[in-house]
Amino acid sequence: MSIKVVIKRNTYFDSVSLMSLSTKANQIEGVEQAIIGMGTEMNKGVIRNVGLMTPEVEEATAGDLMIIVKTTSADQTESAYLAVEELLTNKNKAQAKSDIKYATIDSAAQGIPDANFAVISVNGAFAVREARKALENDLHVMLFSDNVSVEDEVELKTLAHEKGLLMMGPDCGTAIIGNTGLCFANAVRKGNIGIVAASGTGSQEVSVRIHDFGGGITQLIGTGGRDLSKEVGGIMMLDGIKALDADEATKVIVLVSKPPEASVEKKVLAQIKECSKPVVVYFIGGNEEAVVAAGGQFAKTSKEAALKAVLLAGIDEAGINKRALNIPLVEEVRAKLAPEQKYIRGLFCGGTLCDESMYLAMEKFDNVYSNIQKNPDFLLKDINVSQEHTFIDFGDDDFTNGKPHPMIDPSSRIDRFLQEAKDPSVGVIVMDFVLGFGSHEDPVGVMLPAMIEAKQLAEKEGRHLEIIGYVLGTDLDTPNIDEQVKKLIDAGVTHASSSTNAGLLAREMVLKGENHE
Repeated sequence: MSIKVVIKRNTYFDSVSLMSLSTKANQIEGVEQAIIGMGTEMNKGVIRNVGLMTPEVEEATAGDLMIIVKTTSADQTESAYLAVEELLTNKNKAQAKSDIKYATIDSAAQGIPDANFAVISVNGAFAVREARKALENDLHVMLFSDNVSVEDEVELKTLAHEKGLLMMGPDCGTAIIGNTGLCFANAVRKGNIGIVAASGTGSQEVSVRIHDFGGGITQLIGTGGRDLSKEVGGIMMLDGIKALDADEATKVIVLVSKPPEASVEKKVLAQIKECSKPVVVYFIGGNEEAVVAAGGQFAKTSKEAALKAVLLAGIDEAGINKRALNIPLVEEVRAKLAPEQKYIRGLFCGGTLCDESMYLAMEKFDNVYSNIQKNPDFLLKDINVSQEHTFIDFGDDDFTNGKPHPMIDPSSRIDRFLQEAKDPSVGVIVMDFVLGFGSHEDPVGVMLPAMIEAKQLAEKEGRHLEIIGYVLGTDLDTPNIDEQVKKLIDAGVTHASSSTNAGLLAREMVLKGENHE
């Protein structure tokens, strides 16, 4: 083993670029582990935990770039490091060709006087300061950065509210503003449906399904996942509803969130009563009676939310392919599974996609565990060990501290997938593969060897292992969704046509002796 550490003083790369660079660096021949990151205490903690801490790393500051390359032999170290340097150089060249660089928010605002929007992706320690500067310059803000305190979030959102601006985030990963996808987003048709979402992949899924059903999007306003918490009080979702209600191009509004705090849900539903346009509410685990009483359209699933939205927007129902559940396939898989194969294991990149499948399973089973369960009795005791029905959100902080998000690097799921595939009590493994801006260029391809290996192992042991894959994307996305789906099918994986269908297929396949819904 050989390690090379280089600290570049006062050299900054944004977190999105660093996640992408780290993924590519770990694919360089001979590299056992590569870490490229700013010298924050959180990143140092990760480096310490993997046994790569050195005195140089200890001395690095949050403004320094750390490059750590570990190879299996000393003669590979220098060439591997040079390959990492080339990645950084190419990144700088690409930026130089396409961007005008400004050192501060103030200079950018002065240099582009017509600008009205700032996307901020800096270390969390500096994110609040930069977001405040942007708001003070009358810029709407999308704050991709995380590690921002809830107190700072409330302060920023209150300032934005007072100035009539959007403050999207912190930890806001998805938006479509003026037909432009920001951070993680999909290429979808322009239309007359607006979305306000406190959920990244949840909003991606609804926008993709709307596109699939023939509709289109005006704006997709992300609020950040904590917006519907008791502390934040839904400040930005309330302002987002008002903004879309005032937008002439928007005819229908869709709200998307993981389970919200009850008192905040009431405030949002009260806002719906004041809204002049139809509003579809997709709050996972939400209260149908309360939504209907508020005059909203309740949707239990992402697919139902998209379908209701396009019908309200004027799309002819007769021309919609609703992609019904494949009941004969469910029967076929049930017959193949042995009696002891009782459990689902869900391994997800998207938190809301994980939640949707988990809540569908909870309708039929009372032994559903997860690392994101709201009920503490069903939180996994050890996130690395599954219990009965288990659904894992690999995008949660427990799995991403100092590492790329699984939408950027899906390989983080491989070891866990193989672990679950060997468990004789597992009947179905369900996974998502997210396409679009910011995501991995071939998410299915990364998992393919492991899926084939798992299938072959199960066959050798005389059992059937059902793997369900859902590809979140559109015909306008890169990479091509049809190619990704074909890879799944060619490997013997069952393709689900939506997040909702993925959850339903998994649930129905492992049910023993019950009729289908």
